[in-house]
Amino acid sequence: MTDARGSAGLHGADQTRYAPGTPCWVSLMVHDVAATQVFYGALFGWEFRPGPQQLGPYVRALLDGREVAGIGRLPADRHLPVAWTPYLASDDVDATAETVRLCGGTIGVGPLDAADAGRLAIGSDPSGAVFGIWQAAAYLGTAVTGVPGTPTWNELLTFDSASTAKFYKSVFGYQEEAEACAGLDHVTLHLDGRPVAGIHGLGDGLLRDRGPHWITYFEVDDLDQALTRVKELGGQVLVPAGDGPRGRVATVADPEGARFSLLCGAR
Repeated sequence: MTDARGSAGLHGADQTRYAPGTPCWVSLMVHDVAATQVFYGALFGWEFRPGPQQLGPYVRALLDGREVAGIGRLPADRHLPVAWTPYLASDDVDATAETVRLCGGTIGVGPLDAADAGRLAIGSDPSGAVFGIWQAAAYLGTAVTGVPGTPTWNELLTFDSASTAKFYKSVFGYQEEAEACAGLDHVTLHLDGRPVAGIHGLGDGLLRDRGPHWITYFEVDDLDQALTRVKELGGQVLVPAGDGPRGRVATVADPEGARFSLLCGAR
């Protein structure tokens, strides 16, 4: 997650409204909300409070009293993947949802009101990657970034970046910047000159058991220590620590299998 909140980023400052198209929230749907709270609370130092219950039991994760993410319970009768989902800001979720449909995507949930917090929809792009749309009312989204334990970036893993980027550009008005490195299929999405998300085309290298999906990066101040903690808490290290364009990074999974990345050096 980056600094495309109107005219300023947070990094501990007072919250301002997110510019449309900016990742503004991340939410995780799991089978055991209580056990998941224990894992992420111990890993990131999060505390929790109840959130809107329109989609079932749901809690907001707080860091030093400020909301950073959400965790909800998957419906028992639906076989859905346990995964982190980014929400993209919109000034009119109903209009954005219609644009998603017109551009070849689908809307699976909503649009619907989340009490007085805002209005949401959950959809998927033409390749099947799931994302949310958030129209803020009383609640603007993630309230602090730029410190350990907060979401710092979102990357879409898909088959081909060009066709997928065309969809997101049509819906949210992004500008695209293709990676100059030969052999790397990667596009960075920008709003007003600021990078807000990435799309990585993996071709046949995409995990067949997951298909196209978004992955959220969370900032940590000591990657090796965080990886040790993940394993102690019952998670797995899927991709060991290595150097990336945004810092030192590793990909892990929580005890229910939700994948996410840990990034050190985002600041």
